[in-house]
Amino acid sequence: MALIALDTANWPPGRMPSDWQIKVNHGKPEVSVCADAAGPCLHLKSEKSSFALEHSVDVDPAQMPYLGWRWKVTELPRGGDFRHSLTDDQAAQVMVAFADRRVVSYIWDSTAPKGAAESAGFIPLVHVFAVVCESGEAGLNQWIAENRNLADDYQRAYGRPAPHVKGLRLQINSQHTGTTAESYFGEVAFRATPR
Repeated sequence: MALIALDTANWPPGRMPSDWQIKVNHGKPEVSVCADAAGPCLHLKSEKSSFALEHSVDVDPAQMPYLGWRWKVTELPRGGDFRHSLTDDQAAQVMVAFADRRVVSYIWDSTAPKGAAESAGFIPLVHVFAVVCESGEAGLNQWIAENRNLADDYQRAYGRPAPHVKGLRLQINSQHTGTTAESYFGEVAFRATPR
């Protein structure tokens, strides 16, 4: 059982997926559909900006607890570190929004160590718990596949079973550090078993 939220395999060349909406927080978004040796992908570039692509879903983590995706970062926002509001910039984030206004955010951070996990974000009335999946330049310019047990991560973050997932957000930002960031996303999917 799987729900493919970002289905890059079926994109027509150069066309944005119609079921994803661009949300701009700051500056001008640079978003395009591209292809490389790994296949079709989504390209995001931030020049002192902050924006995201959002998609509504309805997923029961008890049925499909695993979230998997592919991403590649080619430029990190220099000095970015999610642990401080003045440097809270990332080249790539996968944010999962739950029915109770809580969020689990998987990030590729410039500075915070891989495996770091703590409350983050400064959004009124929304709780954000961030998990650093990749850090720094070690994996730059290469596709990396991630697989997370979303239900376990939610339980660890909030101390209760995960309610339904209501939305996904792929985000990039570099407005706090005043720098540039660039990333690519491949397929994003919820699954009953890890891939």
